[in-house]
Amino acid sequence: MSYARTALLLAAMTGLFLAIGALIGGQSGMMIALVMALAMNAFAYWNSDKMVLSMYGAQQVDRHAAPGLVAIVERLAGRAGMPMPKVFIIQSDQPNAFATGRDPEHASVAATTGLLDRLSAEEVEGVMAHELAHVKNRDTLIMTITATIAGAIGMIANFGMFFGGSHRNDEEGGGNGLGMLGGILIAIIAPMAAMVVQMAISRTREYAADAEGARICGNPLWLANALERLEQAAHAIPNPRAEHSPATAHLFIVNPLSGKGMDNLFSTHPNMANRVAALRAMAAEAGMTWDNRGPASPPPQSGPWGRQPPSRKGPWG
Repeated sequence: MSYARTALLLAAMTGLFLAIGALIGGQSGMMIALVMALAMNAFAYWNSDKMVLSMYGAQQVDRHAAPGLVAIVERLAGRAGMPMPKVFIIQSDQPNAFATGRDPEHASVAATTGLLDRLSAEEVEGVMAHELAHVKNRDTLIMTITATIAGAIGMIANFGMFFGGSHRNDEEGGGNGLGMLGGILIAIIAPMAAMVVQMAISRTREYAADAEGARICGNPLWLANALERLEQAAHAIPNPRAEHSPATAHLFIVNPLSGKGMDNLFSTHPNMANRVAALRAMAAEAGMTWDNRGPASPPPQSGPWGRQPPSRKGPWG
């Protein structure tokens, strides 16, 4: 169902692009805008993982630096039938995590020190399973395609503001066409409509990653409990880097920006109560409790699950 909804939303955005392009710039205008958007997003697709990880000061870790976290990710990747991604830790008090990379063969997962300090090993496993689900579902590719079309809509709408539909005027033999006022209105409304669809696709992919992540880790309750704790802490603890780069907010498992709690048209994340309710319903349907896993899961790991750096207290990894 989530893939069908994503396909419908992508079709709606494509239709919006074609309609606005034909209205403002004709076929040539559409092609110019699409080529420009493709070029920009192709660069982002191949380099965005490095850019985002660098932006947040993420440090890659291995079995020596963070044995517990790396072991969790390795175990989950095996359960999901995926290549082992690179693992990063971000020095941030806000508990959060994200995945990036253009495909499963070039993927990275990152967790903040705040997440590792505050969550139990089971909850961390649920969070990492969610991030691996994004990689497995190729959500980075889906969001890149979405961004390409949305960017093209924004560009061609700007053409309309400056040229006021002159292309159609020339072809149809006079008349006011859109006019300057019509061009300005489309330049405002079209990008907003594209953003609404883009945010809807982002929210759909979060629900899909929750469901797949619950299957990967073997217990939906671990992820449900982690999401509740992350949501509370994210509102209380600021993330300055995210506040300075709000365009990256959709990457995180919970919204890292302050004051974002409603499941509205402009939100990149679904309402947390809805996400948790869906996961708890999955657990109830399977008759699971906190201590249950799926039948294929290995036994829980015991003991400290990470190395303590000199400047911090408590186990981490």
